[in-house]
Amino acid sequence: MSPGEVAAILFGTFGVLVILRVPVAFALGLACVPVFFLSDRLSPTLLFDQMFVSYNSFVLLAVPFFLLAANLMNSAGITQRLIDLSKALVGHLPGGLGHINVVVSMLFAGISGSSTADAAGIGSLLIPQMKKQGYDSSFSVAITACSSVMGVIIPPSILMVVWGGLMSVSIGGLFLAGVLPGILIAGSMMGLVYIYAIRRGYPVYARSTMPEVGRAIGSAVLPLMTPLIIVGGIVGGFFTPTEASVVAVLYALAIGLFVYRTVTFRTLPKVLYDSARFAAISLFCIGTASAFGWILAFFQIPKALVTVMAAWGSGPVETGLLVAASFLIVGMFIDAIPAIIILGTVLFPVAQAAGMHPIHFAIIGVVSLAFGLVTPPYGLCLLIASSIGQIKLVHALKDVGIILLPMLGVLLFVILFPEAILALPRLIMPKFIG
Repeated sequence: MSPGEVAAILFGTFGVLVILRVPVAFALGLACVPVFFLSDRLSPTLLFDQMFVSYNSFVLLAVPFFLLAANLMNSAGITQRLIDLSKALVGHLPGGLGHINVVVSMLFAGISGSSTADAAGIGSLLIPQMKKQGYDSSFSVAITACSSVMGVIIPPSILMVVWGGLMSVSIGGLFLAGVLPGILIAGSMMGLVYIYAIRRGYPVYARSTMPEVGRAIGSAVLPLMTPLIIVGGIVGGFFTPTEASVVAVLYALAIGLFVYRTVTFRTLPKVLYDSARFAAISLFCIGTASAFGWILAFFQIPKALVTVMAAWGSGPVETGLLVAASFLIVGMFIDAIPAIIILGTVLFPVAQAAGMHPIHFAIIGVVSLAFGLVTPPYGLCLLIASSIGQIKLVHALKDVGIILLPMLGVLLFVILFPEAILALPRLIMPKFIG
């Protein structure tokens, strides 16, 4: 079979199964089966072999540990401390609670590495408060969902761990490269909150005094040490990303059990169970997506795509726009991790042929996939926020679209100015970043 025929079978079968509402993780595995039977060089047992090979990865151990660390932090009640700090810093701005929503998401992103944990933990506290203070339900849901995407952009990021492990890219470099896009996205959303607040007359908090700001910082200083420990430890070469995830768990456990005493040995089994459940879903997706990606590589589909793209004569900017568009579209339909394994591995040779830096390519992909968390029909963070806000998802789409516009501007900046994205990694890790 030719690469085109195999690609048609794989993606055609996968598309049909998704339309039939088969869960993505199962659809990816089932889409591989026809190819295994039609090719006389392959055996159906290879599906399970490739899934096992993908699980036999030390780097992937970081995924369940980072999820556990995020759940422990949520159980320890650190979200409320971050909200108090955000209120002291930006609550006096027009639309204070909207600004608090964005800032606390940015702070929580530096702790959890998970957008869904961000949307669930922060949304459950802030959306009811925003509605009570007179904010429109659609805006409350939209700003919560959109701000949660920073969870996978600002380090540490589970998506960056998976990307770095899969494509042998420096995870420390990816973490550092995610800082600027995360800050720009937060700034763009705060600008929109300001405009919404002026036009709709949203309420403002009184300006906090310096002693109040000092107390808020003191209350949140321990959780805020988490990103410094994780990112600093990886960048400084003290431990690997997987070891960093274990350190994050131990640190979160120590804070919850012995410092704040908000986590007890009685509640710990539930936290462990929830973390294991979410990790199992993610890792099963990784297994079936890896088998799907292996077939693509076996039939040299990425190589065929590189040949086609080379004929077009695409440069880094054109390729960056293509990569962003591809991930934006795919992210609307499937979870980010299988999208990285399938689409990332296909487009990586294309990006290399166009002269793109691997970290620049990765950041374009991660930011684009992050937006898929708030775009239907997948839009997991939007689904979570809509459920908390008790409104239909379609009612929040207009505000989501408005908030996404400047965020897409940030994505365009990432594509057009690779040197700005690579400046921090090159400054701090010059030996590892070319």
